[in-house]
Amino acid sequence: MREGTFFCIDAHTCGNPVRLVAGGYPALQGINMSEKRQDFLAHHDWIRQALMFEPRGHSMMSGSILYPPCSEQADASVLFIETSGCLPMCGHGTIGTVTSAIEHGLIRPKTPGKLILDVPAGQIRIDYEQKGDKVERVRIYNVASYLAHKDVTIEVEGLGELTVDVSYGGNYYTIIDPQANFPGLESFNADQVLHYSPKVREAINKVVDCVHPLDPTVRGASHVMWTGQPTQPGAHARNAVFYGDRAIDRSPCGTGTSARMAQWFARGRLGVGEEFVHESIIGSLFVGRIESEAQVGDYPAIMPSVQGWAQVTGHNTIWVDSEDPYAYGFEVK
Repeated sequence: MREGTFFCIDAHTCGNPVRLVAGGYPALQGINMSEKRQDFLAHHDWIRQALMFEPRGHSMMSGSILYPPCSEQADASVLFIETSGCLPMCGHGTIGTVTSAIEHGLIRPKTPGKLILDVPAGQIRIDYEQKGDKVERVRIYNVASYLAHKDVTIEVEGLGELTVDVSYGGNYYTIIDPQANFPGLESFNADQVLHYSPKVREAINKVVDCVHPLDPTVRGASHVMWTGQPTQPGAHARNAVFYGDRAIDRSPCGTGTSARMAQWFARGRLGVGEEFVHESIIGSLFVGRIESEAQVGDYPAIMPSVQGWAQVTGHNTIWVDSEDPYAYGFEVK
């Protein structure tokens, strides 16, 4: 029995995939995208698993579903899906979603070149630059970001003691800066990132609680960021973000860049109005900027923006048949 047919627009943002589900998705219950995210997780998560995991996806697969706006001022709503779950916010996913949706006429902005989007983490603003039919750049004005935990010591099997920060940029990131037992990302290869990151995630979640002060459904340090010296001209720092069970973000990571700017701001390394150029593991770049100061509960925070680009790679009609033994996806571990 065919469980569903989904029309998808495939793209990548600075190297990391974005599969926009533009048709076949279910209606969701709730008054905002945070509530709709909970409804999706409770009743429709098989769609995420089927479209993101093998054999229709892969460990790095990331995507989104485009919904009507939840609020009067918004142009649309976005639900983020990937192998690691249904995220509160995804920066590279937003850039890919906006690019695909504008180029295909799926969003009719109230103001050309600008969008307001409802997402599970809150509401975000978008500026985009379009030349002809192509969207060339997208800047996200992201949710308030803050340093949640500073100088946390953890023990990681095979590496020893690490001192890390945990910062929020739409998701919680354990940030590992160069130190005695980690000389920097330039000393690590992808296999080492994949090997040690689950151990870091397990260790940090044992010693600190990460719960968003304004939305308790956003919880847990889910992402791990390894940092190092940049290799590209103009870049301030390089990073590799681990997510899911076996994924390394090929883009510089939008929410990760927001979290990194919040960390640098809290440590006095970056100020309001200053740009932060973040390099990915493959050398692609996001241009971040601290727009203003903010407050998240009791935490001093920043309002960050992140600019990047995306490229549409094709159209995809995917159906899920319950008679297929791998209908709901799998991951080789």
